Amino acid sequence: MGSEAIIVFFIAGVVLVAGANFLSNLISPKSDSEQKRAPYESGMVTIGPTWVQFKVGYYLFAILFLIFDVEIAFLVPWAVVFEGIGAIAFLEVLIFLFILGLGLAYAWKKGALQWE
Repeated sequence: MGSEAIIVFFIAGVVLVAGANFLSNLISPKSDSEQKRAPYESGMVTIGPTWVQFKVGYYLFAILFLIFDVEIAFLVPWAVVFEGIGAIAFLEVLIFLFILGLGLAYAWKKGALQWE
């Protein structure tokens, strides 16, 4: 029973998403004009090339921020129940923090935290 249910849910999900996309394309209003195809940033016509490459360091900085932000989401519930969970849980959190510290040291060594 388990594998058939998974297959049915998968097929239902694919059909519902494909059907919603098809129906949206079918009944949505369409407008194609020069103004509609113009790039919009500030309302002014762009001068020069509009494709500008950004430094990958900004993305690395953002990803590191998210990693350590999620770390806090794991540590807050642990800290709330700290007294009742014992020494094994404390050791596990120390291992977790050690692994995150290794990741931070690696990013620091590679220069991902340099904001230029």
